[in-house]
Amino acid sequence: MNQDDSPFDDPVILPIEDHLDLHPFQPKEISSVVEEYLEQCREAGFEEVRLIHGKGRGVQRNIIRSLLEKHPHVDSFHDAPLEAGGWGATVVRLKSSR
Repeated sequence: MNQDDSPFDDPVILPIEDHLDLHPFQPKEISSVVEEYLEQCREAGFEEVRLIHGKGRGVQRNIIRSLLEKHPHVDSFHDAPLEAGGWGATVVRLKSSR
């Protein structure tokens, strides 16, 4: 979908937090959303963030993990602790922006 096809007049500005819930996004949107989110988090100085993808069939999880494996700003990633989503979320350690 290009901007001309968008049902919205203006982009929605969201505050950058240390977690991102990806449930509202379609699989085809995940890569671009995560790329932009990681860039914004790095610029904001976050060292660690949590991507919430859910436990389901693992489609979003697989897309995210594939992207993170080769992302230049990612130092490491792993399943979230049980109290923070367990295998339904991925904790990402970002490389320093300095």
